[in-house]
Amino acid sequence: MTDASRYLPGFGNHVSTEAVPGALPIGRNSPQKVPFGLYAEQLSGTAFTAPRHENRRTWLYRLRPTAQHPAFTPYHGAPHLQSAPFDTPPSPNRLRWDPLPWPDTPTDWVDGLITYGGTGSVADQTGVGIHLYAATADMDRAFFSADGELLIVPQEGALAIDTEMGRLDVAPLQIAVIPRGVRFRVTLRGGRARGYVCENYGAAFRLPDLGPIGANGLANPRDFEVPVAWFEDRDRPCTVVQKFQGGLWQTTLDHSPFDVVAWHGNLAPYRYDLTRFNTINTVSYDHPDPSIFTVLTSPSDTPGTANCDVVIFPPRWMVAEGTFRPPWFHRNVMSEFMGLIAGAYDAKEGGGFVPGGASLHNQMNGHGPDQASYEKAVGSDLKPVRIDGTMAFMFETRHVVRTTRWATTSPTSQLDYDAVWGGFPKATLPE
Repeated sequence: MTDASRYLPGFGNHVSTEAVPGALPIGRNSPQKVPFGLYAEQLSGTAFTAPRHENRRTWLYRLRPTAQHPAFTPYHGAPHLQSAPFDTPPSPNRLRWDPLPWPDTPTDWVDGLITYGGTGSVADQTGVGIHLYAATADMDRAFFSADGELLIVPQEGALAIDTEMGRLDVAPLQIAVIPRGVRFRVTLRGGRARGYVCENYGAAFRLPDLGPIGANGLANPRDFEVPVAWFEDRDRPCTVVQKFQGGLWQTTLDHSPFDVVAWHGNLAPYRYDLTRFNTINTVSYDHPDPSIFTVLTSPSDTPGTANCDVVIFPPRWMVAEGTFRPPWFHRNVMSEFMGLIAGAYDAKEGGGFVPGGASLHNQMNGHGPDQASYEKAVGSDLKPVRIDGTMAFMFETRHVVRTTRWATTSPTSQLDYDAVWGGFPKATLPE
């Protein structure tokens, strides 16, 4: 095993890295004889004929070809991991959940995944699946999703994610993205871990265009990190579980699947530190749209309307003049699934939305600040204020999110959520 704790910067750049000097072929991706007898394998995240600026693929040079495995058979673990479309009817109701309880028995990251809802269809490669996880045991196997890329948002407990292309150490306030089809293993740095996952069935996440913002701002490409090549030369059985068209399948190898000695390309796992986000905000008046907090976007076939946007609400200055500063009351064509990593969210200071919890506001249904947050905002002295010690995020999608039966019947569901807007007095007009 080689060192797995180093990273290379860049988002979507072509990266070349080798764990053994001389392992990367020079001049040909698939020469007749690969150095050291390694096997050349191409991992394609887009169609071969995708435009050059959108084409994502990586060449892997490994100890054994991935094709060398027995047949997959159904896997019956992870009982609450599902995929869209769901058979539950869509609901217009606003929903909120307490954090997931810790499992009663040792549970690894895969079996600890619980699906709250999703949009679109894995078969049509549109939409997203939204999962939460609570894990108390290390994985001693590998997992991959053939249905979509996985964006992992730790909330409590750091993760060590061993992938075919290297290791990602990911702590709360960082995120990781594992491309579709890439095998990985999750071990827990602190004995247990909890967080959120967005499984993106659609176009791969990318940085949003900046438009009038200009060349700088939001998430900077150089702050995204990919791992250096790392491999595991281990000849003992390893189970590989894959998610395929919503079902789970498993096979057993007689060796470690993490045997990529070198690789080059622009499709790789990556991590990003959310505290490096360069927040853009107003310095005059009016609360800007939350799109200015977009970290990553998965575009749809409608320009400007995302299959999924990943938005954060980080520490920042609020300086607007004569303006209501928390998110105002609103109804959107987009649906919003929110989670809280740390601190308090400035539109829900009345309690109930806590780190590890979640909420869902489906399209065109009114929501906004609770009464306590509203009264504090309209009565505050509008001097510059620093919002600190917080990190909330949102998965925003053009489609209605259908919740799973587990999510609608879970004891973590807050049945009194509507009451946070129940105490607003009627406005008084002059006679």
